[in-house]
Amino acid sequence: MYGVGANEELLGRALASRRDDVVIATKFGVVREDGARRIDSSGPYAKRAVEASLRRLRTDRIDLYYMHRRNPDVPIEETVGALAELVQEGKIRRVGLSEVSAETLRAACAVHPITALQSEWSLFTRGLEAEIVPAARELGVGIVPYSPIGRGVLTGQYASVEDLAEDDFRRNQPRFQGDNLQANLRLVERVRALAGEVGCTPAQLALAWLLHQGDDVVPIPGTKRVRYLEENAAAADITLTAEQLAALDEALPAGAAAGERYESGSMASLEL
Repeated sequence: MYGVGANEELLGRALASRRDDVVIATKFGVVREDGARRIDSSGPYAKRAVEASLRRLRTDRIDLYYMHRRNPDVPIEETVGALAELVQEGKIRRVGLSEVSAETLRAACAVHPITALQSEWSLFTRGLEAEIVPAARELGVGIVPYSPIGRGVLTGQYASVEDLAEDDFRRNQPRFQGDNLQANLRLVERVRALAGEVGCTPAQLALAWLLHQGDDVVPIPGTKRVRYLEENAAAADITLTAEQLAALDEALPAGAAAGERYESGSMASLEL
C-alpha cells in the first residue's frame, strides 16, 4: 500500500547488505490501482502479494507478514490457511493481522498461530481495550499499536488543520476537523500538563503510557525526522507511577476523543 510498493523498494536497497541485522514486517490486503482502493484478503492474492514484496525487498523471507485489512466476504480461515502455507514454504516466518475483532482473531488462531495484532491504540483510541486486548492475551498474540501518538495530535504541535500540509490525509479525518479538533486539543492540554509533571514531552508520555500497558505491547510511532525518532525511543526509559497512570486514564478515558478515526468508508473495514 505505502507508495504502491515504493517504500518496500527503498527498504530493499537500504537493507540489502545487512538483511540478517533486521526484522522485516510488511503487509498485504489493501490494493491501490487507478486512483482507487480496494481490499483483497483472499488466499490467492496473499500468495501473489508476498512474491511481489519479496522481490521489492530483495530478500528470500519476510519475518512478519500482516493481513492489512480484511474483506468480510473472504473467510479468515482461507486467508490464514494461505499464510500458513507460506510459512511452510519459508517465504514468511510469522503471521500477523491488523484491525480485526476478537472473534476473528480467535478464528484465525484456530488455523495457525498469530504472532502479532497491529491495530490503532493510543490515549485517543482505546476501543480495543474492552474485548480485543483480552482476547489477544488469552491467545498469546502480541499487540502492535499503530498511531500511538494519535496521528501526531498528542505531540501538542497542532493548533488547527491549517498546520497540516495541503496534501496531508489527516485533513480529511473527522478528528482533525472543526469542533472535533478543538475538543481534542483541549484533551491534549491535559496530556501536556501531565507531561510537564513527569518531565517529558507529550509524545513521550503517550508512548510511555502504552508501554506500561504490558510487556506484550510494542508501539510503532511513525516519524520523518531523526530528532523525533530519538525522542520517541527515549520514551522506553520513562517509568510512570500508578498515580500518574490513573491520572492519564481519568484525563482521557475510552471514548473521550471527538470524531471517528477515519472517514466512513475506511471505518467500515475495521474490526471485522
